[in-house]
Formats: sequence, C-alpha cells, structure tokens
Amino acid sequence: MFFELRQYEINEGKMGEWVEFMEGEIIPFQVGKGMVITASFRGEEDDSVYVWMRRFESESQREQLYKDVYESEEWTTYYAPRCNELIGSANVQRIVPTPRSVTQ
Repeated sequence: MFFELRQYEINEGKMGEWVEFMEGEIIPFQVGKGMVITASFRGEEDDSVYVWMRRFESESQREQLYKDVYESEEWTTYYAPRCNELIGSANVQRIVPTPRSVTQ
C-alpha cells in the first residue's frame, strides 16, 4: 500500500471555486471510478495551497485507476480543462506510512 500526496498551487482568487469543484465534482467522480481519497486540505493562511491524498493497494491498481479516470472522456473533455483554469502548478509525491502511523 502507498499514498499519493498531491499539492496544488491554486490560481489567485480561485480557492473557493476550486474547493467547490473538487469536493462537489472531482472527488465524487474519482471515487465513483474506484479511487480512495483519504484527505483534502487547504492552507490555513496561504490561500493558494491545496493538498490531498489518495491511497493505492498496488502499482497495478494505481495504473488501472489512472486509466479509468484520466483516459475517460469525462475527464478529458470536462474535468481537465476546468482544472487547468484553476490550478497554477502541481507537485505529486508517493509516500508510505511509517510503522507506527495510524494509516497502517
């Protein structure tokens, strides 16, 4: 099992719109495809910071879920263009829980 930690820089003045889009549309869409979204956060003081995490059981599961989500017609025609309007940059890291982490 591993997690994907995604940190986005949201374009200025767009955080409210981004959170509404993410929580109201993107997360339900991805969960419907089988993704496990474990957390989402916005910066307490920096209104450009948005962070979220997903969990994968294996690399093969991640590859299949990426295909199911990011190669779907819905993603390429609707979600991706809207994300490009709201997100300035993205940083994605794969992380694994430490032995005593509650996420084990």
